Amino acid sequence: MASPNPVVVVTGIAGNLGSRLLPLLRNFSVIGVDLSSPQTDLPLRFEHLDLGEESSTRVFYDLLRDARPVAVIHLAFVIDPVRTGVLDGERMWQINVAGTARIMEAVTEANRTADSPIRQFIFPSSVSAYGPNLPAPATEDSVLAAHTLPYAIHKKQSDEVVQQRAPALRGCSVYLLRPHIFAGASVENYLLGAFRGTINGKGARAEKMRKDGKRLPCMLPRGQQYLDNKIQFVHVDDMARLLVHLLHRDPEAQRLTILNVAGRGDPLTFGQCVEMAQGKLIRVPGKWAMGLVLQFLWKRQISAIPPEALPYMTGEYIMNTERLRAFLGSEYENVMRYTIADAFADSCKNTPAAADQSAAAK
Repeated sequence: MASPNPVVVVTGIAGNLGSRLLPLLRNFSVIGVDLSSPQTDLPLRFEHLDLGEESSTRVFYDLLRDARPVAVIHLAFVIDPVRTGVLDGERMWQINVAGTARIMEAVTEANRTADSPIRQFIFPSSVSAYGPNLPAPATEDSVLAAHTLPYAIHKKQSDEVVQQRAPALRGCSVYLLRPHIFAGASVENYLLGAFRGTINGKGARAEKMRKDGKRLPCMLPRGQQYLDNKIQFVHVDDMARLLVHLLHRDPEAQRLTILNVAGRGDPLTFGQCVEMAQGKLIRVPGKWAMGLVLQFLWKRQISAIPPEALPYMTGEYIMNTERLRAFLGSEYENVMRYTIADAFADSCKNTPAAADQSAAAK
């Protein structure tokens, strides 16, 4: 029996954003696609699919043909190689970049023959696609200049794939979102981990340090400019609300809509982030020294921050989000409920320092 609710297909449903999005999709029948099933009791049809395999194009097309969804939200992306276990660079590229192309090819073919075409394709790119050292806040028209870090390079390449293939999606509105760093108590990523002092490696020494409740110090090169570098965040729940808002919009007159996404309010400085996270800050002689320490922690499997992330940990890259505010209009504050500062503060709730402070207050 067909569902009375419109169908939405979400790739990467088991990821953090997927898990925060799923409770907000009560008015939809959700088909979740991923390598592993999500930990949830919410109603969901789950399909196991490896987007790194070329055959996934046909499998996904068959899924779209049979399910006839109104929208596809493509969240599947390898961000953290250590946590996901995808350490091979070519395999990571096949999932991230080729996988995005495969999803879009399947959508194109499904819309070529469907009586009721897929109306929306939504893909979150990343601020990292712009590169790690920006002379001014990036607008949606700024050049994509990611380098060094494979995740950032893959986001840039996937972003370009979406732009190139959007016109072929036949009546489908394409939303290309460029969010800044996700924040929130449930989120783990490189930058949050650096400020939090998270020991996220998988080695024996890392395991012992976690059991002992230890934190890594936050590390920056010497010089006031590194403390003064500005940074933005977007709360993962605001990102989930934005995705749902898009699902309820009428099709856009233009085929491709690109939006920078960050929390409300002013950026934070790196110095403010260290203070809010109650981290221990150590200064090293320069970026070269910081790179050596990152390599040491990576090779010893103490930290999961790849040494290639160095430019993104020492540079400034903020975005202009005026287009997002205008796009959402009167719904802006209802969708984007967290300021940048509040989003980051929520990320610091579960650090050992925060736990110690909470215990002392009781």
